[in-house]
Amino acid sequence: MIEKYFKAEKKVSLYLKERSIPLLRYSLGIIYLWFGFLKVIGISPAEELVERATHWINVHNIVIVIGVWEMVIGYCLLFRRFKRIGLWLFFLHYPGIWLPVFLNPEDVFTVIPYGLTLEGQYVVKNLVTLAAALVLVGSLYKPKHSE
Repeated sequence: MIEKYFKAEKKVSLYLKERSIPLLRYSLGIIYLWFGFLKVIGISPAEELVERATHWINVHNIVIVIGVWEMVIGYCLLFRRFKRIGLWLFFLHYPGIWLPVFLNPEDVFTVIPYGLTLEGQYVVKNLVTLAAALVLVGSLYKPKHSE
């Protein structure tokens, strides 16, 4: 019985090995395109959080600017040809995600440093997007097998 399980697990693993990286790239691309679009059209639940964390940046409609940036990241990740650009834009964008933690901790925590508000959970979930982006960077080159 256990032998059958490991045989099936191996088949699934080998099947997913070829498909998981593109699926991860598409997923991250869709998330960024979607969340960015919500900011651009003014219905993002994160809009107020972004405005409070970036009030010191003297850019009119900063939420729309960030939304467009996120949409470009998403678009680039959806198309393999532009994935490197998308990853560069992602890593330039990423530190800004954490601004509320440092500039407006009351928006992120109910009890500092572990009780998270809903907005705090929204920010912390970006650890997963970071891990996904790092996996994508790690997949840019295939390793050469030494003989």
